[in-house]
Amino acid sequence: MVITQNTVVSLSYRLATMDDELLEEAEVDTPADYLHGGYDGIFPKVEAMLEGKTVGDTLDVVLDPPDAFGDYDADLLRVEPRSDFPAEAEVGMQFEGHTGEGDHLSVFTVTDIADDKVVVDGNHPLAGQRLHITCRVLAVRAAIPEEIAHGHVHGADGHHHDHDDDDDDDDDDDHDHSTCGHTHH
Repeated sequence: MVITQNTVVSLSYRLATMDDELLEEAEVDTPADYLHGGYDGIFPKVEAMLEGKTVGDTLDVVLDPPDAFGDYDADLLRVEPRSDFPAEAEVGMQFEGHTGEGDHLSVFTVTDIADDKVVVDGNHPLAGQRLHITCRVLAVRAAIPEEIAHGHVHGADGHHHDHDDDDDDDDDDDHDHSTCGHTHH
């Protein structure tokens, strides 16, 4: 079967920095699955290059920052009052905050704490970096209607989360739908 819109693709892959530091991988015995066709389960450039491929095909791609985790945005580096953070805040902790562009929430990472100030960075840790990805197509199948409706793969055991709109504790947007390093929340 050929990779086209609304197919489920199983990949082995290796995502690394240009210095060959391994960031993420999925091996043949633990492949990564994604729903093909613009569902944000994989880097869009990689998805476009996989279109029309079939089992056994491989890719070897260098992703420039806009095709990976974006360019580094200096406006997302902020110095905030220490009083805005919990007492236990420490370097490496992450907090949600507004980017200043409407109601959009981003994850900010604490990068420094000094006296009465906390430095936070709203960029993805890999923003501004070129990345290298290699992958092999292991399987391709037609997506089931439920996967298409939900916009992601449900896996061999079926549906793994609740889509009940009345349950505020299990919002589908909080699930990690990542393959090849691309995650949307």
